[in-house]
Formats: sequence, C-alpha cells, structure tokens
Amino acid sequence: MHQLGAPRGASGAHVAPVPFAPPERRRSRLARWFDSWMRSLGMAFVLFLVIKTFLLEAFQIPSGSMERTLLAGDFLFVNKAVYGATIPGTHARLPGFETPRRGDIIVFAYPRNPEQNFVKRVIGAPGDTVEMRSGEVRVNGAPLVEPYAQRLDPGRNLYDPEFNWQRDYLAGASAEGRRQYRPTRDTWGPLIVPRNKYFVLGDNRDNSLDSRYWGFVDATAVTWYR
Repeated sequence: MHQLGAPRGASGAHVAPVPFAPPERRRSRLARWFDSWMRSLGMAFVLFLVIKTFLLEAFQIPSGSMERTLLAGDFLFVNKAVYGATIPGTHARLPGFETPRRGDIIVFAYPRNPEQNFVKRVIGAPGDTVEMRSGEVRVNGAPLVEPYAQRLDPGRNLYDPEFNWQRDYLAGASAEGRRQYRPTRDTWGPLIVPRNKYFVLGDNRDNSLDSRYWGFVDATAVTWYR
C-alpha cells in the first residue's frame, strides 16, 4: 500500500522528479558553446594565415608563357619554406634551405608590378654571363641544352625599345658599343647577371614577357621554385 497522493509509474514504482534547468543556466551553456566555437574558428583562421604566408599557397599559372611545361590556368602549390618566406610588410625573409639554380622554375613578384606574380625558368644565376644568338641561349659561352623550350614564331625576330635596359649590363662593351647596341628578341647580350639577381625566360620562348624585356629578378622577389 502506498502513500496517498505519491506519484507512481505505470508499474507502480516511484518516479523521481525531472530536474528543471533555469533559463539563465541554459543561456550560459549556449554562451560557452558559442565562445568555444568562435575560439576554434579564430585559431583555424590564424593557422590558415600562417600556412598561407610562410609555408604553402596555391598559385594559378597566369599565361601561356611556360607552355608546354605548364599550361595557362594550371595550379601550383607553392612551398614557400624551401627558399624562405618573406615576412609581411618587410623585405626580410626567413631562412630557406636552398637558392634557385639554373633550370629551376620560379614564382616571383613581377618587377613592374609587385602585386602580380609571374612564373618563369631561371636561365642565369648571379655571376653568369647570358646571351642569345638566333634563338640559341648561351651561358658562360656554352650553348644551353633546353629540351623544355619551344619556338612557335621564330621568324618574328624584331627589335624592341624595351630591350635597351640591357646596355648597362653588357659584358666588356665600350661606351660606343653600348650606344650602338641594338638587341632583338632572339639575339642579345652577352649580359652579366648581377649579385642577388636572376635572368629568367619563359619556355614558350616566342610568346613570353620575361627578362629580355624588363630585366633581372631580385632574389628577394622569389617566392618559390622547383
């Protein structure tokens, strides 16, 4: 026999009362959950920025200047740690593992517009003497073997006033020789690559805006290479 008025279950057993959570406690749980979620989101965002700035970044090939090696629209994943990432807002960079060598493909800030990235192949490293004779590249006097290069328009070997920057870097030229120097797209040099600079060309040799037109790439502008 049970006490009159006591709550009973279907089987007659005693049913414990369900604890009631005040609205303030429920709001407190929601606030803690939201705060934890926002902190996790913030940490993920900071981690993303660190990876993008110092380690890895996707880069899209902007033009056909590297065809057949790289096609316009292709994506590269740039490993910035190899050469040393640039510290944002400065010209300083973190220590890298190596430096670009002749034949490497590099991603770099375009000298005429540092906000724009270019991708080309290193032809001349610091101290090299580079030249081209009728489309044949020579480095330090020896022809460079280039199985990657292609010529689609070899007949259009024209002079361009943009090539005149080369006069200041001619190897062994007199003042008169510099004055008379008239380079073309496929015949120029010999040029001495300065310290901490690189001379780059596109593999699609007849359709590439490269060092022939705007000069050397500074080592601090290089983002990545392979």
